[in-house]
Amino acid sequence: MKKIVLVWGFCVLLLGVSCNSGKGKTIVVGAKDYTEQDILGNMLNFLITEHTDYKVDYKHEISSSILWAAIKSGDVDLSIDYTGTMYAHVLKGTETHDPQEVYEISKKGLKDEYQILMLNPLGFNNTYTLSVRPETAEKYGLKTYSDLAKVSHELILGGTFEIFNRNDGIPNLKKTYNMSFKEEKAIDGILRYTAINNNEIDITTAFSTDGMLIEHNLTVLEDDKNFFPPYHAVPLIREDSAKKFPEIIPLMEKLHNLFTDETMRDLNYQVEVLKRNHAEVAKEFLIAKGLISN
Repeated sequence: MKKIVLVWGFCVLLLGVSCNSGKGKTIVVGAKDYTEQDILGNMLNFLITEHTDYKVDYKHEISSSILWAAIKSGDVDLSIDYTGTMYAHVLKGTETHDPQEVYEISKKGLKDEYQILMLNPLGFNNTYTLSVRPETAEKYGLKTYSDLAKVSHELILGGTFEIFNRNDGIPNLKKTYNMSFKEEKAIDGILRYTAINNNEIDITTAFSTDGMLIEHNLTVLEDDKNFFPPYHAVPLIREDSAKKFPEIIPLMEKLHNLFTDETMRDLNYQVEVLKRNHAEVAKEFLIAKGLISN
């Protein structure tokens, strides 16, 4: 009994904390109000719970602006966000769309201005894309936006009302690639997929990790001039939270380049189309990758 007391006392004297210093600490994890974010938020929850003694307070279904305000204020410690959001909307960057430059500028800006650390990216890019039916891609030999530009005058484009009116949307996309579509139709929501499925349009705008791309078997074209801003998923953690929860950054490294656009698209598909539970999909993925146990 004396040996146990001595060892415990040594730990307290040497470190100034108990040997199980993580116990009782609660880390707040935040996620935005859509499928992809809830899947990723659940992954953070499972990883932290499995590999640390921290308790997780998981707050989800939060709008983008409110989540950013919460991590700035300290109400949230950790979240997954996107390089393009940080670069363009938080730091007001406009000079580049190069993915690495956007990442580096955003990482430095967040640390310098907000004391928030941007960690290594997860590997997927949830940005705007143009997609076509496979038979359209085969007929015209479409792999890239530059390929599309050569035949765009023969094809009908369908997109959201927003993307037809944004500076980083269709008007400047057409200038960059010298495109001129046969017709342009503003169609919101899931109706875009119905329209392309019914041959009412030939091309639809989408997000590159949208599960409906799988449902409708669409071919995603490559933005070979990097017109659309990159939105690579990255963990964000407050600098003071990283010190308070020192196990988190090494844990987040397990997610570095673990995903591709196709991987995230499939996970979204399982929830949005197959109607599976967010947490169930997240847990199954982490088990398959050997990151958590059953």
